[in-house]
Amino acid sequence: MSPISASIIDVHVHAMAADDQGPPPLSFDLPVEEFPVLDPRGSYEDAFMGWFKEPRGDRAVRSPLTDDELRDQTLEIMERRNIVGVVSGFTQERVADWRSRAPDRVIPARAFAVGRDDDFTPDDVRRLHAAGELAVLGEVANQYYGVEPNDERFEPYLAVCEELDIPIGIHVGPGPPGSPYLGWESYRARLQSPLLLEEPLLRHPRLRRYAMHAGWPMLDDMLAMLYVHPQLHVDTGVIAFALPRPEFHRYLRALVEAGFSRRIMFGSDNMVWPGAIEYAIESIEAADFLTDEQKRAILHDNAARFLRL
Repeated sequence: MSPISASIIDVHVHAMAADDQGPPPLSFDLPVEEFPVLDPRGSYEDAFMGWFKEPRGDRAVRSPLTDDELRDQTLEIMERRNIVGVVSGFTQERVADWRSRAPDRVIPARAFAVGRDDDFTPDDVRRLHAAGELAVLGEVANQYYGVEPNDERFEPYLAVCEELDIPIGIHVGPGPPGSPYLGWESYRARLQSPLLLEEPLLRHPRLRRYAMHAGWPMLDDMLAMLYVHPQLHVDTGVIAFALPRPEFHRYLRALVEAGFSRRIMFGSDNMVWPGAIEYAIESIEAADFLTDEQKRAILHDNAARFLRL
């Protein structure tokens, strides 16, 4: 990749439609304090969507009503905060649209999941990369479809990314609370374990891979993987804004105090709440257990090195 100038590198931005998380507007209360509770006699989907429709705090962020508003508000924050983002979408057209409006802010990526996008092939990865339209493969959302990282159907994608030196960002951690009851029937908590990345890493030792959401809440598994596999990185992902902040700081602090601050990258996991980007940044800046050097490493330097910017 070409050199870039940015104060913050966000390795986890989604180019979504405004209604991808449900009918807008959706309000996300920040800071998160409690998660929805299901009475099995009722509908969890109704309870979950109600969680987004009834803002209770003074820091609630609201989703825009249209695709254009979502794009423009996100890019405005990226411009104002001097952010360069790895921007992914399940459609290349939306990423291309965002990139055409802010070419200095968008590193193009492709979201993908085995079991969802089987018409997107390793040859497509090769073609898009050659055309300059794919610099990162991710978010790889296999977990939502019950597919392990070691699944043989995923192997050809790992091979082509290792061959072409394309980084992969893979979902290893939380989806929405109660994911199997929101339409992802194959989502399983056991697939949150970063230990499942081990065999593919050993088969492809030159592959640049980062575990999105830092494998929360499987802290011991994540520490073991970072210790054994020094090429593996993590991003902060959704846990930087969608967990209670004390829990995010507990988890982040454990990774740093274990000696892995140089392999943690900032990822906002911005979906349809552009305001969550700045809240996620604030979650790093407010961590009093981090030195200024460590904050800069997480917000910028680690990703610049990992992405070879």
